[in-house]
Amino acid sequence: MDQPNSSGGDAQVERPVGIGSGMTATKHEFRAEYVNPFIRSVSNLFQTLFKCCVERKEVALKRRLPPNFDIVALTGLSGGVRGLVAMAFPARTALAIVSRAYNERIIVVDDRVLDTVAECVNIVAGGALSELAHAAGTPIVLSLPVVIRGSDFSLEYPALRNWVEVPFISELGPFSIRITIAANRSESDGNASMDSA
Repeated sequence: MDQPNSSGGDAQVERPVGIGSGMTATKHEFRAEYVNPFIRSVSNLFQTLFKCCVERKEVALKRRLPPNFDIVALTGLSGGVRGLVAMAFPARTALAIVSRAYNERIIVVDDRVLDTVAECVNIVAGGALSELAHAAGTPIVLSLPVVIRGSDFSLEYPALRNWVEVPFISELGPFSIRITIAANRSESDGNASMDSA
C-alpha cells in the first residue's frame, strides 16, 4: 500500500478544507489545530500498532452523524476544551484490526474486539492531548471510553453545533474519526481556522 501524503493527511490550515452536507464552517466552530492532532494520532496508531498505513479522505462537517458503521467507540474531553471524539468501524474492519493485533483470525465480534476498539479511541485521543493542551493553554482530561454496537442510534452533542468527520481507508478496511470540540475559553480572532471551500 502506498504511503499516505503528509503523514496521514492533515487538514492543512493554509488552504480551505472542503466540507459536505451543505454546511459551512466558521472560525468559531472549528479550528484545524484541534482536528489535525487526531489525524496525526490515527496515523501513528495504525503504523505503530497495526503495521499499516492509512489514507485520509475528504473531511466533512455535519450537524448530525448517521449510524452508518457497526461499532463506535467514543470518549469525552473536558478541561481546556470540551467535546467528544469517536472512532467508527464497520464490523469487518474491527475484526481485521483485532486479528492483526492478536496475530490470529478473529471472526466474531466479542469482548476482545470491543475492548480493542475502545483502546483505539483512547490511544488516539491520548496521543492528541499534548497538542490540544498546548493550543488550549490548559490541561485536558479524557473520560473512560464507551463502545456502541448496532445502528439504532445517532450521535449528537447539544452544547456544540457540528461534528467533523474524517474518513480513512487502509488495508484493514475503512473507518472514520468523528470530532466535536470547542475551547472552554474565548478564542482570539487570529486563531487558525477551518473555512468553507
